[in-house]
Amino acid sequence: MRVVVIGELNVDVILSGGDLMPEWNREKLIDSFDIVLGSSSAITACALASIGAKVEFVSIVGDDDFGRLCIRELKRMNVNTDEIKLDTQLKTGVTLSFSTPNDRGLLTYMGTIPLLRPEALPMEKLIAADHVHFGSFYLQEGMRDHWETLFEQLREQGVSTSFDTGWDVHGLWYREKIDRLMAHTDLFIPSEEEITHIYGVELLNEVKALLPEKFNILAVKCGSLGAALYAPGKEPKHVHSFKVTPVDTTGAGDAFNAGLIYAYLSGLRDEDMIKFANACGAISTQGVGGTGSLPTMESIQALMEKGQN
Repeated sequence: MRVVVIGELNVDVILSGGDLMPEWNREKLIDSFDIVLGSSSAITACALASIGAKVEFVSIVGDDDFGRLCIRELKRMNVNTDEIKLDTQLKTGVTLSFSTPNDRGLLTYMGTIPLLRPEALPMEKLIAADHVHFGSFYLQEGMRDHWETLFEQLREQGVSTSFDTGWDVHGLWYREKIDRLMAHTDLFIPSEEEITHIYGVELLNEVKALLPEKFNILAVKCGSLGAALYAPGKEPKHVHSFKVTPVDTTGAGDAFNAGLIYAYLSGLRDEDMIKFANACGAISTQGVGGTGSLPTMESIQALMEKGQN
């Protein structure tokens, strides 16, 4: 199972505790502090490798300590980094993650995150892959106008595709681009809050009527409530989450992405595919950072045998 992930790279500086709201001119104490590999795309890649896929990462970082940390951590987690370029003139991106047991908030310095462009893509490797994924549609600004053409070319060559949007910090949401891209995407994997913003609605059940005529599988991540599955000509299905006590929710959605891709490539469909992905997301919450508790086939099977809420 060969997967290429085209993505942004950054480190996550994770501040953990029960009360992380800063107060001007006052000092507060937190429970813990970690510097780990970040980025939606990178966490998805590491989780895929942990489950058992052969994964290669395409990206750009600064030639600095954080950039080298990203590459070192990807290598440590068995992700091929041959197609990651180092730029001596740029700084690697950094995300500050304020993580509580229930949720998280993010502050990001973009650095090299938006700078990957089509001319840097190794097309021979992409065409030779079984699957190509990218994360952070809104942050990867250099690729935003090119995903549709790329995915169309890949699917014509028999390569399946997937993407995750992340949050649009500018609030533009690019619904028309997303709609066109969905026609060439096997797995579209946004969160509930992201998909409702894309379509300008309050509730998830309002999305179905607004979906484009041409789309394949839409899997919506609903946090602790599980995930919803949309497919053409079928009624939406909700699949409940697994009952776990979270340590840190950073990267849980990215581990879900990995589980969904792996399940899809393994031939699972419908609720079985979503259950597998839900298990990956739940396992991810058991450690600090997006790669602190990566799913393995053994841990996924053990959790699925225990059952859901």
